[in-house]
Amino acid sequence: MNLENLKFDEKGLIPAIVQDAQSKEVLTLAYMNRESLEKTIETRETWFYSRSRQELWHKGATSGNTQTVTDLRYDCDSDALVVLVDPSGPACHKGVYTCFADSLLSEGEVGAQEDRFAIFSRLESLIAEREAEMPEQSYTTYLFDKGVDKILKKVGEEAGEVIIAAKNRDPEELKWEVADLLFHLLVLLREQKLPLDEVLAVLEERHTK
Repeated sequence: MNLENLKFDEKGLIPAIVQDAQSKEVLTLAYMNRESLEKTIETRETWFYSRSRQELWHKGATSGNTQTVTDLRYDCDSDALVVLVDPSGPACHKGVYTCFADSLLSEGEVGAQEDRFAIFSRLESLIAEREAEMPEQSYTTYLFDKGVDKILKKVGEEAGEVIIAAKNRDPEELKWEVADLLFHLLVLLREQKLPLDEVLAVLEERHTK
């Protein structure tokens, strides 16, 4: 698309919704002018326009929490952008994974709207949050800190535990070991920058033919 076809507002700005390419979590809402959009396309890292300072700013220039752009989409009216990124740290200036961390709905209301597989989405977002923030005393932080070899070792160990529990016909033990294996697989997918959606798409493709 030609940038000339985008609809910037009267101040020359267009809203840009930044989304984690893997977890699909919305990280922040910022604004771009034409120059910052061009820099984003050129560098494949997010650049925005600060309305308060009235200047361009490169996300992560001072904090190191840059965002690598994997896709840049525009809506049907050509007046808003969605920027899909691989974040290298927290998106929020408060040092947290996403600027949209608070909810106006209670947990009960949110839970009532979820399907039975919603835990995978929540876990994927939580794991992404842990990788971005790296909080101390977190087991997930420990895995990311140790790196892929440790994560792979845990995947192998948990797979073995699943086999043993199944061989022993122990459903109680089996459910715990399968849960452990699934968790570590999600951590591995995050470390490998592979969205769970792509795995699900393979399953969908295989079983719809």
